[in-house]
Amino acid sequence: MPMNQQQIQCPKCGASISIDDVLTHQIEDRIRKNFSEAQKAREQELERMKAGIEARELEIAKSKKDMESVIAEKVSGQVEAEKLKLVKEARTQAEKEQTAKTALLEEQLKSKDAKLEQATRNEVQLRKEKIQLQEAKQAFELEKMRQLESERKTIQEQATQKAAEAQQYIIAQLRKQLTDATVAKDDLARKLEQGSQQTQGEVLELELEEVLQDAFLYDQIMPVPKGMGGADIIQKVMDRTGHECGQIVWESKKTKAWSNGWIDKLKEDQRAIKADIAVIVSIVLPDDVKGFAFRDGVWICDIKLAIPLATALRITLESVTHEKALSVGKSEKMEILYEYLTGVEFKQRIEAIVEAFCTMNEGLQKERRAFEKIWCEREKQLNKVMKNTIGMYGDLSGLVTLPAIKRLELGEGE
Repeated sequence: MPMNQQQIQCPKCGASISIDDVLTHQIEDRIRKNFSEAQKAREQELERMKAGIEARELEIAKSKKDMESVIAEKVSGQVEAEKLKLVKEARTQAEKEQTAKTALLEEQLKSKDAKLEQATRNEVQLRKEKIQLQEAKQAFELEKMRQLESERKTIQEQATQKAAEAQQYIIAQLRKQLTDATVAKDDLARKLEQGSQQTQGEVLELELEEVLQDAFLYDQIMPVPKGMGGADIIQKVMDRTGHECGQIVWESKKTKAWSNGWIDKLKEDQRAIKADIAVIVSIVLPDDVKGFAFRDGVWICDIKLAIPLATALRITLESVTHEKALSVGKSEKMEILYEYLTGVEFKQRIEAIVEAFCTMNEGLQKERRAFEKIWCEREKQLNKVMKNTIGMYGDLSGLVTLPAIKRLELGEGE
């Protein structure tokens, strides 16, 4: 045992105890206990604070380990040095040293708190900058979208204005044409009203001649020269071999009232021309006639039914000619044929043929209207699809760069 160590005797058991060892152990226990308690409390506080700072956790843990190592080394060195000093100094000196050590530990803890606080402030600043950057990015994107929308509206307005101008120009042309047509119609109506019945009849005669010529290419349509008495048109019915099958005499009337005297007059013309059949085409028909009728040996019809009636009459004349060719020298069959032509059966057959033509014409008109309706609907659907496709292409082109589609670009041909 060294001589410089002070000894005391235990009053109970009488054992010898070294004062230096006792003080050293007590100081070491107190320092370790205080440091352990302070360190434990601080570590708990640090753990709570480190929960929101994951990005800095590894760095702080490393700093903590380094600091604990330094503290442990310093404490260990100081304890060894304190042992030598306690040999020469009293208990009061030991307590003073302990106070200094505690102050040093507190200062180190404050330094550690300051570093932790600085790290927290740095993280908060980084988060603020990140939020500001996101807000700036969103503001930039919003401003860009507003600009694109503004440009899109401008382009749409320009396109609408151009289309409106073009439409106005077209409307102006159509109005001009309509005005000119109205003026021409009024002039024509005025001339027709002021003209004579003869002029009106000539117009109907020309129309009848034209439709007959277009409908029957093999026949000879011969208008009666002006100034000569008789009917208006003579139609020589020719078969495909060029053989004449008979004649149809046509009389056109365009008046405001019907006259029964026309029938007798046309029958005289029929006898003079030696025609087989006589037909009166009139704008105004007798009250009891709807469309066409056979009256007193003369056919009466409206201009719309002239071609169907002529077709039926031609078929009859061709059939009669064929029968004549087969029954040459058989006069009794002529009487039968005359009775057939003037009988009810022939009239009913002609009516059935004309009615069939009318039904076919009405069906054709209905089909034409139906197909025109379908075409208009499909055209509108196609225009709608094309418009939406162009709009979607324009929207996407304003956001990203798309491959150029020639038919959707300005200045490209269709």
